[in-house]
Amino acid sequence: MHTPDLNRVPSYYHKYISLVPQQDIETIMDNHGASLIDTIKNLSDDKWNFKYAPDKWTIKELIQHIIDAERIFCYRALRFARKDKTPLPGFEENAYASASDANRRKSLDLKEELSVVQRSAALLFRSFNEEQLDAAGEANGQSIYVGGMAYIVVGHSLHHLRILKERYLV
Repeated sequence: MHTPDLNRVPSYYHKYISLVPQQDIETIMDNHGASLIDTIKNLSDDKWNFKYAPDKWTIKELIQHIIDAERIFCYRALRFARKDKTPLPGFEENAYASASDANRRKSLDLKEELSVVQRSAALLFRSFNEEQLDAAGEANGQSIYVGGMAYIVVGHSLHHLRILKERYLV
């Protein structure tokens, strides 16, 4: 995969893409979950339920959000790679978070699910050929292409890893 074409990605996602190291995206995707898993693997149960402000998510909700978003990005990429031109809706992250009931979940299950989802994303994007990576579609009313979505998946995770370190684990 090549460097993403920012002209083919909604500007909202540029902040995520800018966080992705300038390396081979396949290698980055293979490793993108490792630092996040390392950061959360030894957190106490109390810490998993911590919010840094009353209107913010707990760490459980944050991890569930990363899982949900990665699944949605991968679903979009799969649809577009398979030449499905049906416009796809957006998703409201706060509605998903409140409906997830993540706080009742065990941290061990969230860590395992995160790891599996991230590995699955890496394999999905690795499976795409150049034509599929170049395919585009519409999501949330905007055009986006498959190759750019690989960078969004990684950058989104890195964005939340930074928030986790700066606001939850200080």
